[in-house]
This record gives sequence, structure tokens and C-alpha cells, in this order.
Amino acid sequence: MSESVVNRIGKYEVLGKLGDGATSTVYLAKDEFNDRQVAVKLVSQAALRDETRGQLMHRLFLTEASLAGKLSHPHIVEIYDAVADEDNAYIVMEYVSGGTLQRFTRPDNLLAIGDVIEVIYKCAKALEFASQLGVIHRDIKPANILVKDNTDIKVTDFGSAAIMLTERTVVDGIGTPAYMSPEQHLNQPLNLQTDIYALGVVMFQLLTGRLPFTADNIAGLANQILNGDPPLPSEIRQEIPSEIDVVVRRAMARDQSVRYMAWEQFSNDLAAIAAGVPLPKHGVLDTEKFNTLRTLSFFKTFGDVELWEVLRFSEWMDVAKDGVIIKEGDPGDFFGIIVSGEARVLRKRRLLSLLKAGECVGEMAYLGGADTPRSADVVAATDLRMIKIGVKKLEHASEICRLNFDRTYLRILVERLTAANSKLAGI
Repeated sequence: MSESVVNRIGKYEVLGKLGDGATSTVYLAKDEFNDRQVAVKLVSQAALRDETRGQLMHRLFLTEASLAGKLSHPHIVEIYDAVADEDNAYIVMEYVSGGTLQRFTRPDNLLAIGDVIEVIYKCAKALEFASQLGVIHRDIKPANILVKDNTDIKVTDFGSAAIMLTERTVVDGIGTPAYMSPEQHLNQPLNLQTDIYALGVVMFQLLTGRLPFTADNIAGLANQILNGDPPLPSEIRQEIPSEIDVVVRRAMARDQSVRYMAWEQFSNDLAAIAAGVPLPKHGVLDTEKFNTLRTLSFFKTFGDVELWEVLRFSEWMDVAKDGVIIKEGDPGDFFGIIVSGEARVLRKRRLLSLLKAGECVGEMAYLGGADTPRSADVVAATDLRMIKIGVKKLEHASEICRLNFDRTYLRILVERLTAANSKLAGI
């Protein structure tokens, strides 16, 4: 179909052209049956028939087409229909009239800081919804975020998405280099954190009017993303508060164990900033805590994701020497793991055992339930730091996290039973 005479695509009447891409053209069209305007992305026949890129284009088309009717979210462009016949291949989508976020990435046309927070929050919630369906976008950038009205946005162009819940081969090397995560540049396995990284770059750009990394070629850009440290947004736009610096830096962290592990973490921090509530202490403090957990024997079977989860629902407490941690007879509503220092376990003032870093205290609250009364006193033998975990909070943890606690306590019980048997046998 010649571009100059396009007046109809399938059953859709073409009203005008919205934009051109390297491999497709988007038209504004009339859906007469439903009496609405739609956007129709017509894939270039030349691209589909190209010997080197045709197969890739076909896969990307199928990916986007497979999402028709599935990504129903107020901040995701709805895909109504997908057609591939002898003449054309096209995707029919919701029409959003306000253009893209790209125009707000210029230093002379930046959004207010509060508006940036709102836009990124809505993007995060949309991408969280997609990830729950096993969809990773892989090409988040301002040009793929449409503006419906002011800060009302819709994420679009899921043609590059990786759909993790299907057996379809995921095509590597997809994305826009400046927004691609370190793991994308290295063609490593991807998860939702790659979209978190890209949205962090978009946030940086909307706040400052520039990209965090720039280079003359893709190789130089990849080298910076893999090895460099971006400036803080506040170094470029002085009115940006430090809380926003913390969020952007964590979203863009090279180390995936430091980067936000879940969309909920990211969006909760954005919501806290919008509400003027102090952020949970992230950054260096959380990283130090995370690294401390990694060294403790109690958590040796926990993966990185579960360790970050433990950090979110646990409380770190310091107890001075001779301070009472647990009192005999009290209800057991928490248990703990010693991080540093030592604790004495006493019954009727008689020393039963001495606990050290990595060992647990009050575990019957976990094993027997929150109503189980304490069977002994636990007192700090030295200045002590411990992680305190409420039984009720753990009930709301992920299944894999609770499973790790089960395995750990089973291991501890086996070790204690073996030690007791050896003692009885006189070994």
C-alpha cells in the first residue's frame, strides 16, 4: 500500500498520520463500528520482508499482538486488535492525543518536580501491573510514554516486551541504549529490574533535562553505564531535594542487589516523597545492613531478593549490656537474630546457653505461634544488636521468604537434636 494513498487500513478509515518510525507508521483512524478514534500502527512491508530483519520484525509484531485485550490498566495504552493478512500487518490501539513525554526532557521545558514524581509513580504502577502478568517492557523511554492530560500518562509500545510466562523465544539486544540496564547491555537474563532501571533514567531526564550518561557511540555509552557513576539530579537542578536523589540513585543502581527489587518499593518511596513523609533509610545504610545479613549463618540459604524483603519488614534494635530482650512468661509476639554481641539465656537465673552473632532468640514465637509464652529470660551479655521480626509481619511476607525461614529453623532444630543426642550418648 503506497503511503500517499493510504485512506483505509482494513476496516479503519484513516484520518491522518501521527508519526513515522524506522519500521512502522502510526495513523489516526476512525473505528466506525465502536464510534471512536484509534491509533493504527502499520508495520512496513519492506521491514517484514527484509532478509536480515524480517524474522525479528515478525516476532516483535506477534509479541505486541499477543497482548491485545490483556494489559487493561488506566496507565497503559489499550491494544484493541491485531491483524496480519496478505496485504498488511497492523496493531489497533487506544488513541492518546497529548503527544509523548519527550517534549518535557528539554532543559527549557521541564515539568515541576511534583509533576515528575506523579508521572513516574503512575508509570511504576503500570509497569508493576504488566510485570504481574509476566511482561517486561524492555524499552521504557519518554517517547514510549504518552501524555493524555497534564500528568495523566499511558505507557505504550510493548512490541519489544519480554513475555516471561510463555515459551516464545525472547529476542536479545532489544532496547534504546541510553535507557538500557547494565544487564541488557551484557545480554544477561532480565527481570522487572531492567524496567526499574530504565524508569530511573527517565526520571533523571525529566528532572534535569539531560541523560545521566552520554557518549559519541554505543560502545562508549555502554562502558559508562557498566562502569560509571551518574551525577545526582540535585547537582544539575539545585532545588531537587536529597530524598529524590536517593530514589533515582537506587533505581539506577548497577548492582541489582542494591537496585529496587520490586515496583512496590519504588512506588512507595515516590508516594512518601509526594506526601512529605521521610523516606525509609535506603542507600548506604540499607546496603550496609544487607551486606551484614549476608554474613550471618542464619541467612545463608536466603537469596538477595529475600534478604531485601527481610530488611523491609524487620526492625533493627540495639540493647545495652544487661538489658532484657525477652522475659519468661511474656507472650511470644516476635523473634530475633543476633547481628553482633552476645546474649545469655536464663531460666530461674540459671544459665542455659550463650548466644552469639547469627543465632536466633525467641524462636518459639515462630515455631509455636504468637500465643506461646516465653520459657526463659534472654539478657544481653554485652552491648548487642539484633534484628527483631514480628510474627504477624512475617505472615505477610512472600511464600519463598517464609519457606527460607522454615528451612532455616528446621536446620537449627536438627542441629540441636543431633547435639543433644551426642551429649546423651556421652560423645
